[in-house]
Amino acid sequence: MRNPNACFNYLNTETAAGKGRLRKVAKQCVNYGRRVQNSVFECILDNAQCVLLKSILTDIIDESVDSLRFYYLGNNYHTKIEHIGVDRGIAADQTLIL
Repeated sequence: MRNPNACFNYLNTETAAGKGRLRKVAKQCVNYGRRVQNSVFECILDNAQCVLLKSILTDIIDESVDSLRFYYLGNNYHTKIEHIGVDRGIAADQTLIL
């Protein structure tokens, strides 16, 4: 069973290098889930995917000025997420057919 994880990141975007890192991190996170806010991504990952994504993101960021935060919600994540307002896009665990 896949364990949903939310990824929150803060990257220093005051420099051109910081903006580049932010774009790279966002691109990787979107590959694994969906953007729910500017720097917040909702991903449903199994353990192997989570380890891989963390490794990819760690290689991108500058740990002296940037930070990443992961929330492990477990298998009953539906009971731990409350949403109010317009839900933009599809949920991370729904099928998207193009």
